[in-house]
Amino acid sequence: MSEMPTLPPRATNQAPGGRWESEASIGRVSGEGVDLSHKVILYLDGITVSFDGFKALDDLTLTIDAGELRCIIGPNGAGKTTMMDVITGKTRPDSGTAFFGQTMDLTRMTEPRIANAGIGRKFQKPTVFENHTVFENFALAMKADKRVRHSLFATSRAGERDRIAAMLTRVRLDRHADRPAGLLSHGQKQWLEIGMLLMQAPRLLLLDEPVAGMTDEETERTAELFIGLAGDHSLVVVEHDMRFVEALGGKVTVLCEGAVLAEGDLATVRADPRVIEVYLGR
Repeated sequence: MSEMPTLPPRATNQAPGGRWESEASIGRVSGEGVDLSHKVILYLDGITVSFDGFKALDDLTLTIDAGELRCIIGPNGAGKTTMMDVITGKTRPDSGTAFFGQTMDLTRMTEPRIANAGIGRKFQKPTVFENHTVFENFALAMKADKRVRHSLFATSRAGERDRIAAMLTRVRLDRHADRPAGLLSHGQKQWLEIGMLLMQAPRLLLLDEPVAGMTDEETERTAELFIGLAGDHSLVVVEHDMRFVEALGGKVTVLCEGAVLAEGDLATVRADPRVIEVYLGR
């Protein structure tokens, strides 16, 4: 039996004596990066979020291992988007804690700070610089000097062009490097945005319905890409396409009414009467 991961202690938003602690002292990103000493990259512990009395998340507890590829499924309104909003700092929970590794309390960090710490998020609709070439999109996305002039005209520095070339190959856009992004197919734009996120070297990727609108061939290639990314990165994929979820394999978490309803491989959750009742049976 594998050892259960050690959850960081629940935190409050106030220091002893009722003083609000500053972000400078909380959730600090150390130069050594994410603390993966317990081989877990994301802890959500007792997360509750309410909107006008409606609980979008209800005491949600979830753990993602380092290098894991996890699929999140569930009916509309299950809390999937709100969960990702909490992880990225867009929404603050009413209660509970969210840790990136052992030391970074995401509930006390700003959205830019969370992104810089190594969490990347991709929304369902691809967002790329359509008037720039694919190569230039990757140059703009590099985690370095983000000034446009530097990104577009100084990519001849040692290693930068090699990084972009490797990413072009990885996301199957090497034959489209000089093509304006606006002329790519929907699926290719999705790959481009995923590659742009990867250029920023995230440790955790949150991907919201990445294959929506893709052809069958593009969906198959995306599954191959994600499987290849797992291990080097941790991926949380929110998806409704069960064929895609099946192709990815691995662990599946079912959310319902803001909480975890079931977890396991796809065959296990498919056979769960509760999952059939609220989601798969519809």
